[in-house]
Amino acid sequence: MTEVNRRSFLQGSSAAALGLLSAPAVFADAKSPNEKVRIGVMGTSGRGLSLTKGFSSLPNCEVAWVCDVDSRNVGRAQDVAQANQSLKPQGTDDFRRILEDQNVDALAIATPDHWHAPAGIMACKAGKHVYVEKPCSHNPREGEMFVEAARKYDRRVQMGTQRRSRPGIQEGVQQLHDGVIGDVLYARCHYYNARGSIGNGKPASVPEWLNWKLWQGPAPDTEYHDNYVHYNWHWFWKWGTAELGNNGVHYLDVLRWGMNVDTPTTVSCTGGHLRHPNDDQQTPDTSIATYHFGDKFIVWEQRSWFKKCPVDSPAAMTFFGTKGSLDITGDAGYTARDMNGKELASGKGTTDQIDHFRNFIDSIRGEATLNCEIEEAHRSTQLCHLGNISYRVGRQLTIDPQTHQIKDDAEAMKLWSREYSKEFEPTV
Repeated sequence: MTEVNRRSFLQGSSAAALGLLSAPAVFADAKSPNEKVRIGVMGTSGRGLSLTKGFSSLPNCEVAWVCDVDSRNVGRAQDVAQANQSLKPQGTDDFRRILEDQNVDALAIATPDHWHAPAGIMACKAGKHVYVEKPCSHNPREGEMFVEAARKYDRRVQMGTQRRSRPGIQEGVQQLHDGVIGDVLYARCHYYNARGSIGNGKPASVPEWLNWKLWQGPAPDTEYHDNYVHYNWHWFWKWGTAELGNNGVHYLDVLRWGMNVDTPTTVSCTGGHLRHPNDDQQTPDTSIATYHFGDKFIVWEQRSWFKKCPVDSPAAMTFFGTKGSLDITGDAGYTARDMNGKELASGKGTTDQIDHFRNFIDSIRGEATLNCEIEEAHRSTQLCHLGNISYRVGRQLTIDPQTHQIKDDAEAMKLWSREYSKEFEPTV
């Protein structure tokens, strides 16, 4: 079997095994392979620059717009795109100009978390397909609305959990589904880093290069402080989703996929802000979250202030079954072993993200099924939100299997949504 055919088989069989509610192979406005798919990129610092480079490098795909509220980033993104294509993208600080362009097919979103779903919902309403970085929402209600918008406007929406498109991981998940380690009962994942303190910010004048109003967008207006932009916003509940939403979603998504589970029955998350307790960070720097799915069980561990050390598991993700274990190795491949440590199967891969971008473009052309369609994306992101809510209210949550919402806990359900600025409050 050639590598291309093998990859196609793995993608198709993994999707079928999960019963994904994703895009049909062909839909009414599918583009011909000979037509260019034109994309606007919203947010061009960090991940957004990677999206700009990736999409502009694909055949018959063109980055037509780049958008950033930091004016210093726009020119750099234009240069990155033009290195791969003849067209110099138009630049703006207001993504609504992209949505107004009838020649644009899709919006790629790489903003802070609080913009992901509101911008994506607006894009669906404007007739654009959406590639949204993880997490796909800032809170559970936004995720529900994002799914509703994708269905109502028949748009292809892919979340940037690129491990879904890595052939080595796809093969490992297929091995799990085929029973290589028996019935999978337990899985664990972790993320370790050595982040420093964010300090204590002070009110300051908004920098001349920053459109602070559009940076805040759907979030309630807040006075600018000198330690919010560009990364520390992750650790404030108003804009971020903690380390669970920042990195945990990548790993929890693979575990949920591999275990073939949907909504947990109970969720518990405990931890604290331990390393720099007197700085402005609101989210935990240390946490353990547990997710029960009836007879299956998932655990997440976070330590954001102390990097991985020799006592830690070398594999970021491990599945345990009745006949052995399976590690996701190097974030790209897998190794399965029996109860005595004898290797049962293994596979290698790369961490290249271009396959995930290509999968999105192929879906727009009607040639592929999305590997992390918004329904799947929402279910995985929901795990992060539920863990954060459990942490914030300080107790275990019980989840209704029919509504997928929290049962008998009015205080916890207050965190299901949020307060919005009137101008950008999402509606489907």
